[in-house]
Formats: sequence, C-alpha cells, structure tokens
Amino acid sequence: MISWWCTTLEEPWSWTWIPYPGVWIVSIVPMLFYGRAVHRHSDPTPTSKKVLFVLGWIIFWIASDWPLGTLGAGYLASAHVTQFLLYTLGAAPLILLGTPEWMARRLLSKIRLYRAVVWLGSSLATCALAYNVILVSTHAPWTVETLRASQFGSFAMDVVWLIAGFVLWLPVLSPLAEGKAKSPWAKILYLFVTTSVIALVPASYLTFTTTPIYGVYELAPRIGSMTAASDQQIAGIIMKLATIPIIWGTIAVIWFRWAGAESRRT
Repeated sequence: MISWWCTTLEEPWSWTWIPYPGVWIVSIVPMLFYGRAVHRHSDPTPTSKKVLFVLGWIIFWIASDWPLGTLGAGYLASAHVTQFLLYTLGAAPLILLGTPEWMARRLLSKIRLYRAVVWLGSSLATCALAYNVILVSTHAPWTVETLRASQFGSFAMDVVWLIAGFVLWLPVLSPLAEGKAKSPWAKILYLFVTTSVIALVPASYLTFTTTPIYGVYELAPRIGSMTAASDQQIAGIIMKLATIPIIWGTIAVIWFRWAGAESRRT
C-alpha cells in the first residue's frame, strides 16, 4: 500500500526510498498554476520572482518528502523541528517574495480573503500572537503524538506550519503594499519580538530537559547511536540558532535599505 503523506512508521529506519505521491502533487500543482497564470498575464513577471516562487515550493517539497519528512514524522525530534523551520523561514517567505502583486490580488479576491489578509498583514500584534500560538501548540507533546500518528494529521501539521510562515512574514513581505507594516522600525521590532521572545520558551525547554517529552520519538527505533534525549536537545538547539541568520539577515537588509533611502533624501 502506497502512503500519500509521511506518517509515523514502526519499523527500523532504513535508507530505502519511500514514495509519497501526495507530497509531489501538493508541491508541483502550485508551480504549474503559477506558470500558467504568469504566461497568460499581459505584463511580464521578473525572472527573479519566478525563481523565488519555484524555490519556495522546492523547499516545501524537501521538507515534506522522504527522507526528512519521514524522519520528522516518527523518528527524530530534530528532523521535526528542521521541517518547521524550512516551512516558516524558507518556503513561506520565498513564496511571498515570488508572488506578483496582481496575482495576489486576483487570488485573494477570488477566494474572498483580500480584506482578511490586508488586515492581518497590517496588525503586527495579531501576526505575532498567531505565529507563536501555532509554534507552541504544534510542538506540544499531545499535538505531535496525535497528528503524527496519521497521514492526514501529518499533512495538516505541515500545511499549518506553512500558513504560520505566511503569517510571520506578511507584515514584512506581503505582495500587497497596503497589507504590510509601513515603518522599517516597526518591521525590525516585530521580527525581533516575534521570533526571539516567546519562541525561546519551547526551544529552551527542548534543550535543557533531559527527559524525552515526545513519546513518538522516544519509542521510535534509534538511528545510529543518538539517544532520544540527545535528539531532543539537538532539536532545541536547532530551534534556537537556525532563526538567527535568517531573521537578523532580514533585519539588516531592512535597516540598510532605510539608511540608504534616508541618505538619498538628504
């Protein structure tokens, strides 16, 4: 029987490839629709945007498919956290950067989410709260063990993580000018607070707790000599450190662009 999405497996880990057709469909279909829409639109879309959009969905594919998706679904907490970071810090911002304004307007109007997305992107506190609620709740032991036990549950978790990434980056990278923060300082403070304050709680807990908190990873067949406790500590370290280059790199870009604009005015 072919699985359509990654889920918890009980057999010992092997490097035997496992096909997940559902992952392929979810990853490829948006790129096909994007290419069709861009081809039909009267104004040309910059190649850089096309590359960013495709790269975003490729990262989604890598995070969801074998081997990382399989490892994260039932073998390693560190792979689970790595998936979360790839969705929220890799796939989501690249997809937003690669989406032309006209496409975002057309799609959001069609599904009647334009006003909601504009409001959300303009509400920094709401985005910060929503992102961190998803972060904490999807890394809670009960949630992980409940959702990872089924293909649909794992699929739902991965999609929610991608949505969390969109929520995180909307105030900074929204394709709609009216749907993001106007002040560069507001963007900088938002990114710092959203990713460096509440997010430290689960990261620190994973790092400094010596007892495994996830039954699904504690009871999973071991991979090499890594224990469940050391795997969990690695997961916490990844969650703490992996955000630094992305978030602070973005903050630096925002600051330098603001400084450049100010110097040109004077």
